Amino acid sequence: MIEIKDLHKNFGSKKVLQGVNLTIEQGETIVIIGRSGCGKSVLIKHIVGLLSPDSGYVKVEDKIVNDLTEKELYELRKKFGFLFQGAALFDSMTVEENVGLPLVESKIVHTKSDIKKIVEEKLSLVGLEEILNLKPSELSGGMKKRVALARALVTNPSYILYDEPTTGLDPIMSDSIDQLIKDLSEKLNVTSVVVTHDMYSVKNVANRVAMMNEGVIYFTGKPEELLNSTDKVIEDFIRRTEV
Repeated sequence: MIEIKDLHKNFGSKKVLQGVNLTIEQGETIVIIGRSGCGKSVLIKHIVGLLSPDSGYVKVEDKIVNDLTEKELYELRKKFGFLFQGAALFDSMTVEENVGLPLVESKIVHTKSDIKKIVEEKLSLVGLEEILNLKPSELSGGMKKRVALARALVTNPSYILYDEPTTGLDPIMSDSIDQLIKDLSEKLNVTSVVVTHDMYSVKNVANRVAMMNEGVIYFTGKPEELLNSTDKVIEDFIRRTEV
């Protein structure tokens, strides 16, 4: 379980998080939405300790993230997979090398043959088991996202954080990525946190939705509760995102 309590974060005079409170249950898929610049990505970076709060805390499995030593934080991060917005693949590496990199760096697996076997297994989960030797420049946008997702899965994480997973993709590929997120969450029983502005993703993958507004969690509930809400702030957000 992930518990976020009264989290505050400023960047200079800009107030981004102004008292975020949110609990993410084990095994659920929660989608965090909100207008551009509202702090969604800042929030998930706090979950894995990439940013430290000005006040408040994030607790993961009873460990307060900002109280951990560097070594303890490194160990905690092994439980997380992170799908970055731009996929963040290394152009000079093959798909096999990109996906296997977390295993090499963490020294979880030692032999090249074992790493290759695990890489092939994770690429198979995302439907790309036959592209080991290709470079990122040879892949479509959707394929890059899938490779990045395979890399996020390679250490068998308990949690996967998705930062705008469908940004830059056409509607058909966006639906494909949404379905993949849903299938993997069910098949692997991982806790998934999806940051997005895409209302179609909300409908497709969320067990629960958390909407950020003015630096706080403004709404939490089921997707249908959000979509049927008569709250003016929520209605305005949905209208703007569906334009």
